[in-house]
Amino acid sequence: MEHEDDPQEGISTERAFEADPIPSLSETITLRSLVVSFILGVGLSAVAMKISLNSGFLPPLTIPAGLIGFYLSRAWIRVLDSFKVPHLPFTRQENTVIQTCVVACSAITFSDTG
Repeated sequence: MEHEDDPQEGISTERAFEADPIPSLSETITLRSLVVSFILGVGLSAVAMKISLNSGFLPPLTIPAGLIGFYLSRAWIRVLDSFKVPHLPFTRQENTVIQTCVVACSAITFSDTG
């Protein structure tokens, strides 16, 4: 049973965003999230194929692909910040699209070469 006054509970992620409207499909799947997904997906698929062709073994790379996709998109935003280039940060929905596409590309590579 949840107690709202209990300081041990903390604020849930969903409660933090419950006042925000649900974004539309065009706000969720943006051109920049698709471009980043494509670039990262192609790059990670090439790495996975290289590993497979060199060793003859390809471990499933879905978890590393998801982590690399997240960290590279964050690194890109930090690079833009350091050069003081105006930009909008990736939204939660855009991050979800990027993660989904990158992991799917990695899974397709694993299934085709495995």
